[in-house]
Amino acid sequence: MILPVYTYGHTVLRKETEEVEQGYEGLSQLIDDMFETLRKTEGVGLAAPQVGLPLRLMVVDLDIIADEQPEFKGYLRSYINPYIEETGGPLVPYEEGCLSFPGIHEKVMRPSRVRVSWLDNDFNEHDEWFEGFPARVMQHEIDHLDGKCFIDRMSPLRRQMLKKSLSLIQAGRFNCDYKVKLPKK
Repeated sequence: MILPVYTYGHTVLRKETEEVEQGYEGLSQLIDDMFETLRKTEGVGLAAPQVGLPLRLMVVDLDIIADEQPEFKGYLRSYINPYIEETGGPLVPYEEGCLSFPGIHEKVMRPSRVRVSWLDNDFNEHDEWFEGFPARVMQHEIDHLDGKCFIDRMSPLRRQMLKKSLSLIQAGRFNCDYKVKLPKK
């Protein structure tokens, strides 16, 4: 089932999430629904707060960019209770967008490498270094799990310049071709 994406202004996007416990009812279906939602939106990552759930859960689909970057063919992964353990490498600028901020794309500085620990769907533990684009996606989505958004990584001046665009998102005055849930006024 395709879930609505919660847009800027929803309090769930600013909450620190709760860990997913083994035996969480409906977890497998939720992960499937998040992947289906991600495919519909043509995004590369989706965190549970973006579908209204304050859970430490995210999905990543890099298969969507496999035509340009064949090394990501078949890259569909879910991450339960992911945490950034360590970062490394130089800070690199890259233009990011976010499904919860339709129409906004801005350069964000992030470390080029990140070490993440997480559980897979069977609750097996993993610890891995990610580099390049996967590192950026991991950091962006884990920020959501920590109650942060990519606009928090911009300079105060840049955020000020986006104030009108952010107000339009909160008011529901934007275009996107996926289902969204606007914040209550």
